[in-house]
Amino acid sequence: MIPSLAGLETALSGLEADQLALDETGHNITNANTPGYSRQVVNLTASPSLVLPAESSITGDGVQVGTGVDATSITRIRNQFLDIQYRAQNSLLGNATASSTALTQAQAAFSEPTSNGISAQMATFFSDWSTLANSPTSQAARQTLVDDATTLTQSFNQLSGQLATVQSQAATQYSTLTASGGQLQNDANQIAALNGAIANAQAAGQNPNDLMDQRDSALDDLSSLGKISVTNQANGMVAVSFGDAASPLISGTTVTWPQALTSATGGQLGALLNLSSASGPVAGFASALDSVASQLASSVNALHTATPFFTGTTAATIAVAATPSSVQTSSTSAAGGNDVALAIAGLAGGAADQSYAALVASVGGAVSTANTNQTNAQALVSAVDSQRQSVSGVSLDQEMTNMMTYQRGYEASARALTTMDALLQTLITQTGTVGL
Repeated sequence: MIPSLAGLETALSGLEADQLALDETGHNITNANTPGYSRQVVNLTASPSLVLPAESSITGDGVQVGTGVDATSITRIRNQFLDIQYRAQNSLLGNATASSTALTQAQAAFSEPTSNGISAQMATFFSDWSTLANSPTSQAARQTLVDDATTLTQSFNQLSGQLATVQSQAATQYSTLTASGGQLQNDANQIAALNGAIANAQAAGQNPNDLMDQRDSALDDLSSLGKISVTNQANGMVAVSFGDAASPLISGTTVTWPQALTSATGGQLGALLNLSSASGPVAGFASALDSVASQLASSVNALHTATPFFTGTTAATIAVAATPSSVQTSSTSAAGGNDVALAIAGLAGGAADQSYAALVASVGGAVSTANTNQTNAQALVSAVDSQRQSVSGVSLDQEMTNMMTYQRGYEASARALTTMDALLQTLITQTGTVGL
């Protein structure tokens, strides 16, 4: 015999399941624009059947009667593979963006091709020697030469300083991101704290989906700083390896920081380490600039033998030693001699000019490559993120459809519950009545 209240319990289970599903649909809708939120669904299963004994030996061992529905869990829709892909591409984007920004800054310091660039100033410097060769005794031509040479050396000095500034800024930015209270440690501490909260919630039989979303958002943020590897643990926690650090950055609720990193770490930090290092691209530009300054000074001084025209052997130290009266135009004491002036003027387009042109081309190529890498990385990050959103994001159209479905289910369960109540009411009030 079927228990009298079985029908009520069956209808009530449907009522409760649809109500929970409606509540969760509302939760999805209100978080449709929440960054990092993952769509959540209620998992429904048929509740265990009620086995009724057979009323006769002929009918068999009995029958199973359904008892309704159970809401077994609430899960978030998330694709772990897409998360891995996103974080890998986000690390590349962080690296490319930092490199592009710094190299573009370095390129701007060269001011090429403009009249303020060293290329134009070297052309003016050699042209001044040609003008002086035509008027070796002209004090105005001598003064102009010295003034333009001074402007040229100051440009070398300033450019060298600006390249050094780009390196130091990269080092400072790295220190800021990795310092106590910096972005890396804040992200790591947040992930560790969420690890603990998630483990506690799961131990209490809860579904900490919103906490997991927060942890994934923090992992996404951390991935922009360097390559990360995330390992799931049995208690709901994750362990996180960062870059080429010797120990895991996060293990459970423990954060191990600071640790030594290299440019192989990738991400923004890897780029900053590379940019600030003595073997990085900016240091390479500075070294090449030193070579240009050295070539200029040595080639001119080799012809200007009376006294050095330039002092210094690097871009930071090159300076004009000559004065208008000490400028040498001839290798002899003959009045109006101009062989030295002509020889120096003939250096135009020589080793110094060629080396500088090669340097400018190298800087331009490096910037172009960095910008292309950034553009490609951004496109890939956007593409993977779109895929993630298609899986985890909230579709208002879909949620409204679900809402109508659960609403109809709730109404049907309520009608069934009312019907069963009426039947029981009839049974209770009419049983035993004479003449029934």
